[in-house]
Amino acid sequence: MSDANISYKPTEGLCYDPSDPRYWDEAALQGEVTRVFEVCHGCRMCFKYCDSFPDLFKLLDEKYDGDVRKVSADETARVMDACFQCKLCEVQCPYTPRDGHEFQLDFPKLVHRFKAIRARREGRSLRDKVLGDPDTTAKLARASLGLVNVMNRVNAHRWFLEKIVGIHRDKLLPEFARASFSAWAASAGKMSQEPGGEVALFQTCYVEHNEPQIGRDTVEVMERNGVDIRCVAGLRCCGMPAWEHGDLDGLRAQAHANLDALMPYVDAGAKVMAINPTCSMMLRREWPELLEGEDRERAARLAAAVVDPSEHLWSIRREPRFNTDFKSSPAAPIAYHAPCHLRAQAIGFRARNLLGKLPGVESVGQVMECCGHNGTYAMTVEGFVPSQRLGKRAFDGMKATDAEIWATDCPLAALQFEQHAGVRPMHPMTLLARAYREDGFVARADEQRGEEER
Repeated sequence: MSDANISYKPTEGLCYDPSDPRYWDEAALQGEVTRVFEVCHGCRMCFKYCDSFPDLFKLLDEKYDGDVRKVSADETARVMDACFQCKLCEVQCPYTPRDGHEFQLDFPKLVHRFKAIRARREGRSLRDKVLGDPDTTAKLARASLGLVNVMNRVNAHRWFLEKIVGIHRDKLLPEFARASFSAWAASAGKMSQEPGGEVALFQTCYVEHNEPQIGRDTVEVMERNGVDIRCVAGLRCCGMPAWEHGDLDGLRAQAHANLDALMPYVDAGAKVMAINPTCSMMLRREWPELLEGEDRERAARLAAAVVDPSEHLWSIRREPRFNTDFKSSPAAPIAYHAPCHLRAQAIGFRARNLLGKLPGVESVGQVMECCGHNGTYAMTVEGFVPSQRLGKRAFDGMKATDAEIWATDCPLAALQFEQHAGVRPMHPMTLLARAYREDGFVARADEQRGEEER
């Protein structure tokens, strides 16, 4: 084996674009894996996120005397599989394309490339197919008329899921709603009949199938602030569950259908409001690089129109329509968890700022540690226990605020906190929607304002 130093500069195999033939070249991939491992070995800034970096550093320190070229194929796979795409290493890394650095290092995209090549070579497992298609899973669950929710609490059924599908028997799973968000929107007259408006809502598959109330609360908050928000028929999953398991074709099919539904609104001048930070990240950052042909061009235009609910609401705070006429209030400190995929978009923490405007809320404590859930990772047999360990800093940080009410923009993070920290955070839109209602909280807002004035 050569004793020559490994250059930190990109190899000819550097490629994050799956439309480029180099992306699928396994020899080219290996050259980039070796280079990136060498850069990370020399830097070691990203030691506290997933297990990918500690596992790599342990191999290099204890087994290979720092020579990344000795890391085997199986060991490389274990390092890659430990990445759960929180994106925080990319946020932290000083060598990224985002920063214009000559090393052009993006570890999460390298992992995606590795998994996409493996999926194309070896196919996908049953678990990858089940977790990668939440829309179909939800439709089947809804057809059971609630039986799936009951079965998911039965030990024998969970044993079966673990052995056959690979979903950990102890993982708290989201329940499936009896009626979808779209069904509510249609019955309530909220489903748009024609493109236009200020905002087109991308409710996300989780809100659509699991917690429609978050979507209803988002619509209520926007309407109370004079936002012309329109619900759109025919939306699908953003594709992240498919892509995290290397299914590029699945991602592209879902993105294509969503672009068909959303682009008429974008072309009419509307923003696209994605409720879940993972989904807004996909629409804003991933689709323009992963799609091809006309869809890539459409995705670029869509990305420029994407907004987070709190981001949009904060943007109109100086307008007369911005509504602070809250009727009730939690009247207590709030602990706010900033989701990883919100941080990856670098749009600030607008939900925290908005919650601070509630009467009687003296402080909003912020925790920015990863909760460890990260897509479907915490649901898997191999990911459940590490996700709990990796999320401990977030759990402890939220508890240390001594706040009675917790909030997070990520519904899956809320599940993680409920299971491992004992408190289910509310979505910021739910907190705001409740505060606009007289019976939303016990404390009346006018009384809290009086206290503040005194």
